[in-house]
Amino acid sequence: MPNKTPWVILLFVFFLSSCDSKQVFDEYRSVPNSWNKDSVMSFKVNPPDSIKPYNLFVNVRNTNSYKFSNLFLIVEMVYPHGKTTTDTLEYQMAKPNGELLGEGFTDIKENKLWYKGYEKPFVFEEKGEYNINIQHAMRNNGAVNGVDNLEGITDVGFRIESIN
Repeated sequence: MPNKTPWVILLFVFFLSSCDSKQVFDEYRSVPNSWNKDSVMSFKVNPPDSIKPYNLFVNVRNTNSYKFSNLFLIVEMVYPHGKTTTDTLEYQMAKPNGELLGEGFTDIKENKLWYKGYEKPFVFEEKGEYNINIQHAMRNNGAVNGVDNLEGITDVGFRIESIN
């Protein structure tokens, strides 16, 4: 009787590699206890192609202790030759009834939030290393000063997907 082990292993490897065929880059940074307003989550990216278009996402994992219905982020992209773009972005994190949005069956929800590519695909026009810096810009209603320590965020990530 022939040995089926190599075929089972090959099938398993194929299954794992085909699960996320769009992924070009996907990394997370953990948030210890709470996300301080001065804490910047940084990602270094070397895109494989300076002609091909991509979709870019900020990924956020949060728990039920996240008490806001939205999330304001400041996302900075530093290009290889020094150009910098800074965007202030707002994302909806909960339904009007307070139920948190995102994927997940436990009290941790994962949110894949558009950064670039939703209006038109994003092209990394310069070759080299890009730096992506993400920090929160949350405020309580009516408050001038920002929230010092944002509770309920466990991880912040950055993801690049190829467009098929």
